[in-house]
Amino acid sequence: MTKPTNKPTFIPKLYCNFFGHDYQVTKNVTYHVKEYTCSHCKKQLTTNSNGNLIELTPKFKEINAILERIHASRMERSKKKTIASSIY
Repeated sequence: MTKPTNKPTFIPKLYCNFFGHDYQVTKNVTYHVKEYTCSHCKKQLTTNSNGNLIELTPKFKEINAILERIHASRMERSKKKTIASSIY
């Protein structure tokens, strides 16, 4: 019985160590807060309150989910307000 190797995860990490990460936006939480994932090693980051990139921990996932819900409800209210004001 052979032991599975970690080669599939080792090569992307080696690539990122040598060339750097290739972050792509995976989720727009608000206009200023986004979630990023490295296309090679799948490392996830998000923007904090200062606008710096930090690792996406379960705590920040929860914060981003709440921010996204608040942002969506505000945008929905804003659209309704715009439609109501254009009728009058």
